[in-house]
Amino acid sequence: MTIFGYPLESLYLIMLVVSGLLTVLYIFFGDILEGIGETVFFMNPAVILAFIVIFSASGYVLEYITSLPHITIIIISILIATILDTLLHVFVLTPMSSAEESLSYTEESLKGRVGKIIIPVPKDGFGEMVIENKSGMISKTAASYENKPLPEGQQVLVIEVKNGVLYVVSYENNLDYSYSG
Repeated sequence: MTIFGYPLESLYLIMLVVSGLLTVLYIFFGDILEGIGETVFFMNPAVILAFIVIFSASGYVLEYITSLPHITIIIISILIATILDTLLHVFVLTPMSSAEESLSYTEESLKGRVGKIIIPVPKDGFGEMVIENKSGMISKTAASYENKPLPEGQQVLVIEVKNGVLYVVSYENNLDYSYSG
């Protein structure tokens, strides 16, 4: 069977190469098209490109190795692409989109957090501190908010964040939970 003067195998191969190249471009420049995927999930470019890649690859392979009628191969390719694309969307793309947001943090979200000095902070100088987070340890540059030296191992409270530097004060957790009644 020919369409536009080309054999169907050639059209499948052309679709596969073009959609593969578009997928690579989407990986590098996907942030530009990110808003499209936010409105309607089936308009997500990653899902559409994956469908075309799977459809054209399965169509090409089936045309090349079987003698089934062309219409049957198209239907089988659509079914394969739909099933695999749905699995990709449900089990890979959706969890990755929510995981990306849950593991990130902003510097402003570090205000009010308690951490520990790992490199001493001299008076009017900089040191380093770590803050425990759900995704691991965050290591940031620290400076004393009150221009007092802070020794290694000192617990500190983040008061302010400026230009990537956490301004901290000494923190004492002296809460007494005992009941004397």
